[in-house]
Amino acid sequence: MSTNTGANLGFEDKLWNAADKLRGTMDAAEYKHVVLGLIFLKYISDSFLEKYAELQAEEYADPEDRDEYNAANVFWVPTEARWTTLQGRAKDQKIGQLIDEAMAAIERDNTSLKGVLPKDYARPALDKSRLGELIDLIATIGLGDRESRKQDILGRVYEYFLAQFAEKEGKGGGEFYTPQCVVKLLVEMIEPFKGRVYDPCCGSGGMFVQAVRFVEAHANGNGNGTQARREIAVYGQEMNYTTWRLAIMNMAIRGIDADIRWNEKGSFLQDAHKDLKADFILANPPFNDEDWGFSKVKEDVRWTFGTPPAGGPRKQKDGSVVHVDGGNANYAWIQHFVHHLAPDGIAGFVLANGSMSTNTSGEGEIRKALIEADMVDCMIALPGQLFYTTQIPVCLWFLTRSKKADAKRGFRSRAGETLFIDARKLGTLIDRTHRELSDEEIAEIGRTYHAWRGEKKDGIYEDKAGFCKSATLDDIRSHHHVLTPGRYVGAEAIEDDGIAFEEKMAELSDRLYQQMRESIELDAVIRRNLEVLGYGE
Repeated sequence: MSTNTGANLGFEDKLWNAADKLRGTMDAAEYKHVVLGLIFLKYISDSFLEKYAELQAEEYADPEDRDEYNAANVFWVPTEARWTTLQGRAKDQKIGQLIDEAMAAIERDNTSLKGVLPKDYARPALDKSRLGELIDLIATIGLGDRESRKQDILGRVYEYFLAQFAEKEGKGGGEFYTPQCVVKLLVEMIEPFKGRVYDPCCGSGGMFVQAVRFVEAHANGNGNGTQARREIAVYGQEMNYTTWRLAIMNMAIRGIDADIRWNEKGSFLQDAHKDLKADFILANPPFNDEDWGFSKVKEDVRWTFGTPPAGGPRKQKDGSVVHVDGGNANYAWIQHFVHHLAPDGIAGFVLANGSMSTNTSGEGEIRKALIEADMVDCMIALPGQLFYTTQIPVCLWFLTRSKKADAKRGFRSRAGETLFIDARKLGTLIDRTHRELSDEEIAEIGRTYHAWRGEKKDGIYEDKAGFCKSATLDDIRSHHHVLTPGRYVGAEAIEDDGIAFEEKMAELSDRLYQQMRESIELDAVIRRNLEVLGYGE
């Protein structure tokens, strides 16, 4: 079987290892902004200098005319901020101050980047010798020239570094990064070819990047990749300011025109896109989040299917009690997504497995209402160890407002049906603690869903014991509105090996008795060794 996963590395791994050595004792959460800010600076400088050289070669063009760069969708980079200028002074002890001034100059001359770029390279805690070495390291890769853009060199570096920082930061990394294979699967499932794409907790913007990639990949065959990306509009919100800055840079380096807004209150308390009805929603909200401000929105119009948990007293490990304003937010997030869905829209999002079966604080009644409204299109149980940030088992939900037949999109009527997929046995361990889904496995899951929806390009759908099952509303009712796929897909058929039961049992018994004899011998050896050490009975 192919193992083509996001873990297959080229130069990214070598670059990361070199950059990480230069980190020294600096916390990964801080170093992230140091490195990614410089990568961004190198990219826009490469793009600018390539365009500058082109204009120099043209007889009547002025390489200092900013309109030329605006027309080509290239950021204007003033002289003091150009990479060649900074690299020439990489060994200068004032290099931190020079980078801060360069970032400020870029923001001054490019209003879309105002307040986005990191500007604290001069701080005393940042070793200037290591900073100079980091500049020399990043200088070894082309990022913004045409050939590098064609190969998405920057995208690969930026994405790989985000993943590595998420791993280094552990739990905190989940605020800005969703594993690439999970994002790929979500996008593959919902097929966001055309329309409004929304993520109300967008982190560093990985969902948007993959959505644009998907559209371009399916359009490039007819030469319409650039045109196709213009047919999706991107909307997002992020409450962590530093993470929002990562998202804005992530969009800028890929040329994605996105309306991503920041406010510290977040999507529940200050919905930045209040009137948006999205065709596609992609999200990985915080798992089992609490204390999100329920009392301020308890009568909110979004709670159509039931009021989410209100919170209350929580006993701490030290015996003290704290009051949380808002219990588990999973069903608040679900209803937020539903509220923003267009009439024919579809939402795909990640939640903890508990969301499929919980009956705590009215959550079971909300789930029942969603099911009875026939909004649950598909449920997927994922394998463990996919996330750097949590060992909690997770699942994917896919909700839609309409299961009617749609000839334009090739959908059959799915009224009263829900597809369950159990993908827990898929994936490959890439190290001791992390697993990834391969591109082939992602494609298999996507084809299963699309065939079930009636898309002819993906063949004819069939239930497969242990993997997928098309269930009716009555089936789900018989399971008390629990949405765990394992309850529906059944057990995978085990192929008969042709060995009689008596023969197999005799073989297993012989093996067990042999292991028991070996265990007795080992016990004796251990006892003798303990006696030699003076710890005998």
